[in-house]
Amino acid sequence: MRICYVDEAGCTGALPNPSSDVQPVFVLGGVEIPQPSIHRVTHEFLHLKKRFYPNLAPKSATYLDWILTEIKGSELRKGAADPSHRKRRHALGFLHETLSLLETEGARINGRVWIKGIGQAVNGRSIYTFSLQYICGCFNRQLEVDDEWGLLVCDSRNKALNSLASYSVFTQKFKASGDSIPRVLEMPVFGHSENHAGVQIADVICSALLFPLAVHAYCRTAVTNLHVRDYSHLRDRFTDRLGALQVRYCDPQRGGRLTGGVTVDDKIGRRPRTDMFPVPVQRGLVAA
Repeated sequence: MRICYVDEAGCTGALPNPSSDVQPVFVLGGVEIPQPSIHRVTHEFLHLKKRFYPNLAPKSATYLDWILTEIKGSELRKGAADPSHRKRRHALGFLHETLSLLETEGARINGRVWIKGIGQAVNGRSIYTFSLQYICGCFNRQLEVDDEWGLLVCDSRNKALNSLASYSVFTQKFKASGDSIPRVLEMPVFGHSENHAGVQIADVICSALLFPLAVHAYCRTAVTNLHVRDYSHLRDRFTDRLGALQVRYCDPQRGGRLTGGVTVDDKIGRRPRTDMFPVPVQRGLVAA
């Protein structure tokens, strides 16, 4: 069995002009972890937090209390672009160790990246639900190949938004033509990030890696707001490793084209995902 932890980065608000402070990218990403590895991943992630950020939790905190204190991906992203070499090295070191943990435990990633068009309307509900359906489909394909079953745990937002997201998956499982994601056992469940190491790791992947890599690849020449920084340190160190963690497969319904993994919808320049992941993916490749 595998658990797919889902989190988001950015917002679904429209970007009215190039200098607006609205985030130019929205990411919804999933981190798939084998169920037997969840205990190890959780304990190792707690150790990483204590090692890299020993003053983050109160001195009275017990070992297990460290799950309640989060290292937000947005702060790691900021640290990775900081002029201070020490702060950059610290953030990059934490990201390196987090990816090493996922690689060791056989985790995989998938998701959707949306590059907002400048001055274009954005349908936030549609973007989120379509992205979640995509993650479920990609997750289901991998479960079929591995002959496994899976569940999704999403970071909770509020009851109304959670219900809409869950309903979008319900329509995929119970449509008249049949269940399109039969290996995904139930609709997504929604958890609070302070109780799930997997959700916290998904936040790190989405906010500290996928979001800035997308900004660096697609927004630098068109958007001039505070969210666009030099993220070359992240690109140089982590693009290949993230690419190798993706679930990619040949889709017979699309003429055998390679699909899955982290896909990109670029409303600014209509550029392909290879602008973000230029190195061919070597792991996670599934035959048609």
